[in-house]
Amino acid sequence: MASAAKKASQGKRGGKVAPKAGPASWLQKVQSWPGDFSSYVDGLKREMRLVTWPNREQVRATTIVVLATVFVFAIFFGVVDYVLTLAQTSLYETFTQ
Repeated sequence: MASAAKKASQGKRGGKVAPKAGPASWLQKVQSWPGDFSSYVDGLKREMRLVTWPNREQVRATTIVVLATVFVFAIFFGVVDYVLTLAQTSLYETFTQ
């Protein structure tokens, strides 16, 4: 019998049904926003102090690697596209004769 009462007090997802929010709880939430924002900014500042930024040489080296990789893949896919186009054209000519 207790399990039936427990199931009745739970929502569709199996969790407890939240009480309806009244004006007082809404006011408390609104009043807590400045404190929540302040703690968020403090945490953000703390995390930003832990970040290690790359120096100019590291940025230049990784940029060169990225650009070289992009050009190599562009050439590769260009060649593959050209070969597949030749093969497709040859195949079409074979079947249309």
